[in-house]
Amino acid sequence: MNVTETLGGGDGEGVDWPVLLGSVLLCELAGVVPSLLTANEVATWYPTLAKPGFTPPSWLFGPVWTALYLLMGVALYLVWRSDGGRLRRVALAAFGVQLVLNAAWTLVFFGTQAIFGGLVVILVLLAAILATIGAFARIDRRAAALLVPYLLWVGFATALNLQIWRLN
Repeated sequence: MNVTETLGGGDGEGVDWPVLLGSVLLCELAGVVPSLLTANEVATWYPTLAKPGFTPPSWLFGPVWTALYLLMGVALYLVWRSDGGRLRRVALAAFGVQLVLNAAWTLVFFGTQAIFGGLVVILVLLAAILATIGAFARIDRRAAALLVPYLLWVGFATALNLQIWRLN
């Protein structure tokens, strides 16, 4: 099975490449824009914090988030092009909420240097991701599955945020 068959419609319809690209770009921008806005704090404040031993090296975050945003964009595309009606609208709204929370975490944790505030946001984000996966699963199981690595990484990031808060 090729990409066109996997991402195309069940009726033999091909991939709508502009919509797929737009979906991925939207998700990538949700990560890039807050990162650009908080680059100074990431470079100056974050290194001063006490961190747990399981903290990954800083260079790992960029590639991991880039890959996760790509998967999120493909999941968004799969749901967007579905014929889900009301379920589709609910799923897209859930996705939008979690994407806003994702960007908000960076702005709260790094931008305002609020470790506990970041913890609160990321806990709500975890719940929003779970709700999104549930909503996506009712429409396209592939889309839901594409969000699982994101859920796992945010779960790890939650543990990291919690430990940074405890240590500082």
